[in-house]
Amino acid sequence: MGPNVVLVTGVSRFLGGHLAARLAADPTIERVLGVDTVQPGRDLLRRMGRTEFVRADIRNPLIGKVIARAGVDTVVHAAVGTHPGPGGRDAVKEMNVIGTMQLLAACQQAPSVRKLVVRSTCAVYGASSRDPAVFTEDMEPKDLPSSGFAKDAVEVEGYVRGFGRRRPDVDITTLRFSNLIGPRIDAVLTRYFALPVVPTVFGFDARLQLLHSEDALAVLERAALNDLPGVYNVAGDGVLMLSQAIRRAGRVALPLPGPAVLPVTQFFRGARLVDFSPEQLRYLGFGRVLDTTRLRERFGFAPRWTTQQAFDDFVRGRDLRPVVDPETVRAAERGIGDLLVKLRGPFSARDVGS
Repeated sequence: MGPNVVLVTGVSRFLGGHLAARLAADPTIERVLGVDTVQPGRDLLRRMGRTEFVRADIRNPLIGKVIARAGVDTVVHAAVGTHPGPGGRDAVKEMNVIGTMQLLAACQQAPSVRKLVVRSTCAVYGASSRDPAVFTEDMEPKDLPSSGFAKDAVEVEGYVRGFGRRRPDVDITTLRFSNLIGPRIDAVLTRYFALPVVPTVFGFDARLQLLHSEDALAVLERAALNDLPGVYNVAGDGVLMLSQAIRRAGRVALPLPGPAVLPVTQFFRGARLVDFSPEQLRYLGFGRVLDTTRLRERFGFAPRWTTQQAFDDFVRGRDLRPVVDPETVRAAERGIGDLLVKLRGPFSARDVGS
């Protein structure tokens, strides 16, 4: 059974606002309510069409009155933040944790609610040297995230499971998105790869699995329109090594020894270029890959963009130009290769003689 009255949180941001726009364009849905503490920008508000914007703070119990008065039957919680906003990390953490608690409390008291969709993140799996090759939805992290947005997501999912026990009549869909990328979004990774010189951890080359922002919207829309309860990993096919991604973006890698990474990232944060957190640094060291079998077989969705295609679309959309001419890089690589070949002969002879 399709939804009649849908409430979407976080509509001033990309995912929430564009999802509300898609749902408002569906004539089978009676009403779409978009909730946020600030009004979406003019262009996004225009795209949202007949969406009814409600200026409300989900941390306030008054959100319960909004849900009850409108007779909301489907709630899409897209306001779970994964990077700092204007109010800094503390404000985002409060919105993530306290906001989710209040929203779930309001849903619990509203008999009209029968479906809940939660945007989560694959950061709940953590990132460490002991990680499996791929994470399935049933796996637990080897090292539980202890800080930052990853910890927020772990707490949010815990509250959602508790809500499910109290309201077993509500279908709950939890979507663990891989890192989002695309030409239309502003996120930690998009800022990171836009830096002319990209800091990396010396000796590490993380495996990256990315999700195009348009695929993320399509998954949220499908979850809102259909009864597909469960927890799902959501990511594009394939992986890119961090070094490959940097080269495809035309950037220059700056390998740093472990102790030097934190001061450099603090500099970028102070300059408001990229706001790194400890769990993001671990991700850039170890990476993370998801098993998406359940997404395809049970949820019925296959991402349109692979990891590589999503990344290349980001590079094209942002019109990233190589910092160093590619032919210069190739010439340097050839020169280094020739030098190594020349050096290999004398060393080999010396080794044999010994």
